[in-house]
Formats: sequence, C-alpha cells, structure tokens
Amino acid sequence: MLGAMTTRDPRAKGLAAFAGLLADETRAACLLALFDGRAWTAGELARHAGVAASTLSEHLDRLVAGGLIAEERQGRHRYVRLADARAAQLVEELAAQVAPGTAAERPRTLRESGAGSAMARGRTCYDHLAGRLGITVTDALASRGLLRRDTGFALTDAGLEWFSAAGIDLHRAGRRPLVRACLDWTERRPHLAGVAGAALCRHALDAGWCVRIGSERAVKVTATGERALSELLGIEARQLR
Repeated sequence: MLGAMTTRDPRAKGLAAFAGLLADETRAACLLALFDGRAWTAGELARHAGVAASTLSEHLDRLVAGGLIAEERQGRHRYVRLADARAAQLVEELAAQVAPGTAAERPRTLRESGAGSAMARGRTCYDHLAGRLGITVTDALASRGLLRRDTGFALTDAGLEWFSAAGIDLHRAGRRPLVRACLDWTERRPHLAGVAGAALCRHALDAGWCVRIGSERAVKVTATGERALSELLGIEARQLR
C-alpha cells in the first residue's frame, strides 16, 4: 500500500516542535516585544506579557532552547534579546501574515490609540526602520536610483556611493544579505532591511535623526532628521510627521 511505502521526512518532528514555540500567545508577545532590538529583563517581559515571573521563566527557557532568543545574566538580572537577525526575520515574516484591524487589536483607550498611531507612523522592526517612515525612506532611495526593486531589493552602484558619502558603514559580517525586502505589517508594502537597513537605522538614531518615543518600538523624526533626509533624499518634512 502507498501508506506503507511512505517514508516520513526526518525533519518533520523537529519542525513541529519548533512551530510549537510560536503557538503560544505569551511567547509570541515576548518575541514581538524584543523587536525593538534591545535586551529586556525577565521582569520587564513578564509585566509586558501580563504573567507571573515564574511562568515567564518557563517560556523563556523554551525560547532559548529553541534558538529564538539569547540570554545573559548580570547579577540577579536575566536579560534576553532576539538571538540574531535570522530569528528576527523569521518572526517578522510570520507576524506580517496576521491581518491588522481585527476586533481584538482595536485600541481600548486614547493612550492605546496614540501608541498605535505612533507605531504606524514610524518604528523599528528589530534593527531597521518600518512603518510609514520606513516606506518613505525606501521609496526615496528607489526613486533616486539608489535601490532597485524590480527583481528583489538590490543597491545600485549609486546607492553604495550614497551610503558611503552619508558616512553610513555597510560592514558585512556573516551571511546576512546586504539588502532585503521586509513586508511592513501596517503599510502592507516592503521596506528596506538587511545590512543596509540596519546600518541606516543605527545611523539615524546615533546622529539624532530619530529618537525613540514611548515604551515600545515607536520612533519620531527630529528637526535634525527632517533636514538631513531632505538634503540627502529629497523627502519633504510633511512626509515624516
């Protein structure tokens, strides 16, 4: 019989176990919180997820064992962060498949509404810019011939020169792609990620073009940033507000 002749792929068990790491709302909430690229204490994540510290500890152990987060201890504090860019890419691509605007996601208070608007306007997506800000910057790079989007994302020679002239180092380590497209879950369009996206975001924060606001991943473009992005990419200030 056909069933008797079928050999199950040996990776099936491991894949099912790995998928199970994400099939829990508390663990999913932790992974999404860690998208700000910073290290959180276990206590901070427990409060964010709305669970007891002892409960969260068990979840973190599973995520560490599964390779999705990394941890370090300093004194009595346990700090965790996303393991690497590969883990972040996996989570963000899955998160992008979740349709926004469902009843469960609608803000319940003015504060939640304001926070949601700020996140949609501009935020970090692990280590690169996202939201309308990320899309605006990506569109500006493409319109100036610095970024190709016809057969996937790729920097042109002019694009490489632009990053160099702007003082943004594109140091590549490991196998991470220089550029890649990341589907934006609020805009439903791809923004710039990869080494170039991370370098641009890091420079924007270090140079004071953007500042973090609130307790999540939202960022705001400063007056310095408006001037810089206008001079370097021709982006009008109104597009950044």
